[in-house]
Amino acid sequence: MVCCQWNDTFPVECDEPQHHISTQAAVLTRVGQQQDTNSAESSHLAINEYLDDMMQHIRHMENATLPDASMIDTQPYIQWYMRPYLIDFLIEAHTELGLLPETLFLTMNLVDRYCSKRVVYKEQYQLLGCAALLIATKYTEKKDRIPSSIELHDFCCGLYAHGMFARMEMHILESLDWTIGHPTVDFFSQLNVLLGGDDQEVAVLAVYLCEIALYHRAFVSIKPSVMARSAFAHARTVLGRISNDDGYWGQTEVLDRTNLWHYSCNPSPTVAHKYSSERFFRVSKKLAQFMAGQVITPHDLVDVNKYDGDSTEKVETCVSSSSQSWNDSGQLYNFPTPPLTPGSKHTTVEHHQF
Repeated sequence: MVCCQWNDTFPVECDEPQHHISTQAAVLTRVGQQQDTNSAESSHLAINEYLDDMMQHIRHMENATLPDASMIDTQPYIQWYMRPYLIDFLIEAHTELGLLPETLFLTMNLVDRYCSKRVVYKEQYQLLGCAALLIATKYTEKKDRIPSSIELHDFCCGLYAHGMFARMEMHILESLDWTIGHPTVDFFSQLNVLLGGDDQEVAVLAVYLCEIALYHRAFVSIKPSVMARSAFAHARTVLGRISNDDGYWGQTEVLDRTNLWHYSCNPSPTVAHKYSSERFFRVSKKLAQFMAGQVITPHDLVDVNKYDGDSTEKVETCVSSSSQSWNDSGQLYNFPTPPLTPGSKHTTVEHHQF
């Protein structure tokens, strides 16, 4: 029996059905073996040899799949103030479907990388988010967790036709050259726990801080390894844990950590509510209590929602003019474009504030 299995960039055929094992999962497995094994030194050397190769690949993918915030600045139809509405929507859908943390971070990576390459209409922003969520679930989740077009249609209150999600999904994949294997902050968080010995409460708070960071432009082009390191440092401080990170912090990393410190004072109510439950150790409440006692000096905070006026680069546009004609398949004549939102020229979006 032939089935489709994903590697880090594209689906490949295999003879027998088996669950997708990513490079990131293999690294975590081998690090766990390294931490637990009491075998001979030769076994450790063999594990380290594989780890070096896999980590080299992960570092390559981390750089290759990093979005460009300056390119998103040039989007003519969507603005940074719309981003929190999209992320609130995706977090609610993600929670409703019971998905892995990795899936949410991969979803936003796909959204941001697409927005770094293609023009996105305001009416299609939510459609883009849903299609990216669909791709991410197919990459990270078990088959029974993948949302159907009916579920996505219902999440959007019927705003998009069922077929629009599959068409946008294909356009995203083609625009990104089918490169999906982004090492998320969740992967680096798990790696940090294995190597650094942080407890689960610290890890959950770090992931919460990384979800807060999703809302802000300042962190869009930050490497997930750097983001995870900053989040763990902040989480240890909040929870009063002893820091086990004695490595060097560069000037840029210090700025990233400072920005994360400031933005954690005012998280979105949606993500704060998510992490207020006992399941997540009520870390949002603990963070709020800690930050309430801090003196915040915003003079050195980067304003992430302002357009970078120095950026002269242009987004690779799919459309040369708004007066172009669309055909019945949602394709703009002579241009490879995203599908057109049904009735987008005459319909006001009332259910979602994009």
